Amino acid sequence: MSYHNSVLLKDTVDGLNIRPDGIYVDVTYGGGGHSKEILSRLSDTGKLYAFDQDADAQDNIIDDPRLVLIPENFRYIKRFLRLFGIKKVDGILGDFGVSSHQFDQADRGFSTRFEARLDMRMNQNDSISAIEVLNTYEEEGLRKMFWDYGELRNAPKLARTLISARKNKTIESSTDLKEILQAFLPAHKEHKILAQIFQAIRIEVNQEIQVLKEFLQQTPELLSPGGRLSLISYHSLEDRLVKRYIRSGLFEGEPEKDVFGNISVPFKKINGLIVPGVEEIRQNNRARSAKLRIAERIAN
Repeated sequence: MSYHNSVLLKDTVDGLNIRPDGIYVDVTYGGGGHSKEILSRLSDTGKLYAFDQDADAQDNIIDDPRLVLIPENFRYIKRFLRLFGIKKVDGILGDFGVSSHQFDQADRGFSTRFEARLDMRMNQNDSISAIEVLNTYEEEGLRKMFWDYGELRNAPKLARTLISARKNKTIESSTDLKEILQAFLPAHKEHKILAQIFQAIRIEVNQEIQVLKEFLQQTPELLSPGGRLSLISYHSLEDRLVKRYIRSGLFEGEPEKDVFGNISVPFKKINGLIVPGVEEIRQNNRARSAKLRIAERIAN
């Protein structure tokens, strides 16, 4: 699809182990690629609920009575499913990260390739864009953002440089940002470091880590026993959270043991880590960092 090439399309939907009459959720609708594949495996009585907060995704809605597209952030998955009378589902699919469409639209400010206003909001109705982050955050907030979300060792220096530069000029465009940070962008590493910087800002603007945590914590209650999670992550921050939550139902530490030394966890892992093959990466270079993890809800 021109809007977005769905990564690991068959593997991700296979991971849901779809029942034709089941109820499924695609929390990252985007171009509708994964949703279309799910619908192809449902009977007339099956149902798919999809989430996408980006208004552009509305242009890709599939004309199918079995599909309900909810224009909201998937951090509110339980709340909005309840509005439709849905308390339990048979599978949830998530393809996290930025869509090809968002990267390729210069005015969205997601890509390092374009001269563009620094926006980076996935939901255009949100009040905080990258411009507000870069021009209003205190030094410690900027340092933490670059360290936590960009994993940049020179985060303190980046923060100090931005604080100093914005005293003379508002940071508004990708060119402004690159010029200010040019000293930290050696030619042989420029693309990689810029990608880390843009990633950190984007994650902060969209609260992506907090959103992912809130979403994951709702999935044990939403999934019926035997229901599946099929989740694609694109960077280590996301993947670590998904991996840990599938393993233990926690983001940190280990689950408590009962008096007999047993632990109770919500999921069991299905298969191992799945990554795109050489041919898929050749056709869609953005698939190269994708990691798919599948889990099944355990009956307690």
